[in-house]
Amino acid sequence: MAVTNNDLFYNRLPVNELSLSDLLSEQHLFFTVPQSWYVLITDVKNSTQAAQDGLHQTVNLVATGCIVAALNTAYKKNITVPFFFGGDGATFIIPASLLESTLEALYHHQKNVLETFKMELRVGHISVAELYTEKHELKISKLKASKKLNIPVVLGDGLSFAEKKIKSDAQSVVVIEKNKEYELDMSGMQCRWDKIKPPATDFEIISLLVLSKDNGLQPAAFSEVMNMVDEIFGQHEERKPISADKLRIVATFQKIGAEMRNRFGKFNLIYLVKTWATTLLGKLYFKTKKGKEYLYKLVELTDTLVIDGKINTVITGTAAQRQKLVQALDQLEQSGLILYGHHISDASIMSCYVRNMDEDHIHFIDGADGGYTKAAGVLKKKIADLNPAN
Repeated sequence: MAVTNNDLFYNRLPVNELSLSDLLSEQHLFFTVPQSWYVLITDVKNSTQAAQDGLHQTVNLVATGCIVAALNTAYKKNITVPFFFGGDGATFIIPASLLESTLEALYHHQKNVLETFKMELRVGHISVAELYTEKHELKISKLKASKKLNIPVVLGDGLSFAEKKIKSDAQSVVVIEKNKEYELDMSGMQCRWDKIKPPATDFEIISLLVLSKDNGLQPAAFSEVMNMVDEIFGQHEERKPISADKLRIVATFQKIGAEMRNRFGKFNLIYLVKTWATTLLGKLYFKTKKGKEYLYKLVELTDTLVIDGKINTVITGTAAQRQKLVQALDQLEQSGLILYGHHISDASIMSCYVRNMDEDHIHFIDGADGGYTKAAGVLKKKIADLNPAN
């Protein structure tokens, strides 16, 4: 099937080189997602309990696998799609032409996850047209988050509604018939970094989620929150939770084995030995000039800010800075403008999608003990307290 202009809607969006706060105030820079597109949601069922059981790294690995499976599918057709990492899952907005192939990839990933990690990965989708019929909004823009990283920014409650509907309606596990000719493409998936300590010894890792209580005031609410974050913690590059000098690659069979099972759904001795050897050599490579350059690129290409109808961000700073932010957020929450949840960790964890070592790679960050998942638990409780009947 030929790629159409509709398929290239997101490819062709202009990249805005301004602050997030400024972008949020410029409504004309946001475009309505075509109604022929689809929202696709994945998430690990009972991820909060899994995080409490110490399985947060596995949950993150599964979520990253969703992104790898979906993006490899889109890559084959030269289509760029917006995606959003959530710690225990991922969200995608895709054209109709990718729906069948993306679902097939995710269903095979789902099957691998169930068989190898005994976790249930929910996969569901809803048409953007249905969102609009239900009077929900879905607008998108592109932001230059750093010199090398562009991110999608979504306004409206469309993704939030899609998530609720999919989680309530969809089966936890979709049973698929085995297709012996189908080979799940998880190339580029990597998870070989040790827990990453903050850039400074007195820093901590903060996983933060913020939701606007009034959809009509969402841009203003998000802009105010991000201005607070900028003022307290500094600009995007200053508050990144990782730094090149704190990155340590891990060559244990256990860590490589988890990556292997997530990619193939089974034991693969050749892959295990080859990856282990490559990782050991990588320790030497990252001491070279070229290797150090890659680490600095890695930091720039780390996804620490997600705007998918709510703010999702992992930042670093001192306890005093965090307390100042919490005080300001409490005031906004008491005024009825926002709801928020946050979690504090002493380190972060990273999983990666590396198509090549030059520019084509992206890295996903979360608090080391399930930061996003635990922050979401706080936020969900606040929402439940406001809507006890639901």
